[in-house]
Amino acid sequence: MEEKHHSGNNHNSAKNETNFPPLVEFARTSAQHLLRAEAALLILLALYLSVSAIFKTVNAPGALAGEISFALVAAVGLYFCSRGFAHAKAYGRAPALLANLIALGVAYFMISGHLIWVGAGLGLLAFATALSALLGYTE
Repeated sequence: MEEKHHSGNNHNSAKNETNFPPLVEFARTSAQHLLRAEAALLILLALYLSVSAIFKTVNAPGALAGEISFALVAAVGLYFCSRGFAHAKAYGRAPALLANLIALGVAYFMISGHLIWVGAGLGLLAFATALSALLGYTE
C-alpha cells in the first residue's frame, strides 16, 4: 500500500483552494472591508459616547453604559464576521447579513425621525454590506 504524507508545503493552502468566480471574490473582499469599517465606526461611536459622558450631564448612566457595551460587543462580532470572509469561511455570512438587515431598519427609523443624512449614510453602508455578504460566498 502506498502511504500519503502530508507536509507543510502542500499546494492546497487556504489561498489556493478558494478559487471563487470574480464577482464572488469581489463581493467577499468587499464584505470583509465593509464589515471592518462598520466595526471601526462602532468603536468610534463607543469612544464618542464615553468621552461625551465626561463633559455632559448623563441622566441615565445605565442606559449609556448599555449602549457603549452593545456597541463594543457588536464591533467585536462584526470583526469576527470579517475574519470569516477573509478566510473564505461561511461562519460570518449569516451574522453579517442579519446585523446589516437590522441596520437597514434602524436607518429607516432615523430617516423617519428627521435624521436624514445619518439614516441615509447608515442605510447605504448597511445595504452595500448586506449585498456583499449575501453574494460573497458560494457553496
